[in-house]
Amino acid sequence: MKLEQTWRWFGLNDPISLQDVRQAGATGIVSALHHVPNGQVWEVAEIRKRKAEIEAGGLTWSVVESIPVHEDIKKRTGNYSLFIENYKKSLENVGKCGINTVCYNFMPVLDWTRTDLAFKVEDGSEALRFDSVEIAAFDVFILKRPDANSDYPPAILERAKTYIENASEAAKSLLVKNIIAGLPGSEESYKVDDFQKTLDTYRDVTPSVLRANLLDFVKEITPIAEKWGVKLAIHPDDPPFPMFGLPRVVSTLSDCEALFSAYDSPHNGLCFCTGSFGARADNDLPKMVETVGYRINFLHLRNVQLEADGSFYEANHLEGSTPMADVMLAIVKEQNRREKAGRTDLEIPMRPDHGHRMMGDLKTTGSNLGYTLYGRMRGLSELRGLEMGVRSASAANW
Repeated sequence: MKLEQTWRWFGLNDPISLQDVRQAGATGIVSALHHVPNGQVWEVAEIRKRKAEIEAGGLTWSVVESIPVHEDIKKRTGNYSLFIENYKKSLENVGKCGINTVCYNFMPVLDWTRTDLAFKVEDGSEALRFDSVEIAAFDVFILKRPDANSDYPPAILERAKTYIENASEAAKSLLVKNIIAGLPGSEESYKVDDFQKTLDTYRDVTPSVLRANLLDFVKEITPIAEKWGVKLAIHPDDPPFPMFGLPRVVSTLSDCEALFSAYDSPHNGLCFCTGSFGARADNDLPKMVETVGYRINFLHLRNVQLEADGSFYEANHLEGSTPMADVMLAIVKEQNRREKAGRTDLEIPMRPDHGHRMMGDLKTTGSNLGYTLYGRMRGLSELRGLEMGVRSASAANW
């Protein structure tokens, strides 16, 4: 028994080939139909086409990441009923094609957000970084969102003001691009004016409203997932706290427990992302695995280095603020609990999430940010070794 080692792949246009993935040691692929517009049905023919491409490379399409949730569903406005029905049909079609795990998220407007996409770390490689001061500078002085000042501590606002006063126009333009121009895996990109207009559509969506909309959505789609043998895995908020006045509802242990209570089924599950949950210092990740591990259907393993002001950058997979060895031990224990309970979903799919831009990737311009070859290959190797070591060291105690 071990974790299924998977790799996110963006299709035939991905600069990383399926042969590269196999040589990195993964056996499963995490992919999506990025060319299908949000809200439209994923047709069986298109799913089978992508699946055939993956299988021709000697790999298995293990996880769909993601079938995007249309913004109307999150707000329950406009054509949300139609989009929910389309989502159900997509789940049915994925199940018909033999893919049994679907990752999704319920983050309003933006998926994962960073301010610096080429932050130099000590060894010269480049990491993704979230800077609290730069987020405040963008929000208050570039976007000029109404009442944004009230969302930041005075010390952060003062530093943000100093940043704006000293930043070049090129630096400010790059900051805007990094935050709202769209990142690999996200489904939308914006210009500043359009971004504010989109935020305005969420003016009446409070945290309680967004949570209610999520729970209603889960109650509608999980029965379809059950029928077609699909395990749902919601991705936590990234970062796991409110931004730009937008609420977050999948950021903590209590958020997860509320979600699982809304529809009690192993098909209503979690993508446990150590990088997302780990960006909150008050999240105890090993405890979270111990508490809600029975609903973990997919794993994103990466690490972040937290800073005192709420900023963070993505560290090497076994470094940073998250005790990855303790998390891995909790995951292995969860697998053993499943085996003793007679469950069959023992090989939880895992992928190394993100990775530094390093070595040969620094010499090319083609790799997707966060989804480089060498950084993820290093991460997968480290995680593979950590899992083996944890299993070997713990076996005598079981």
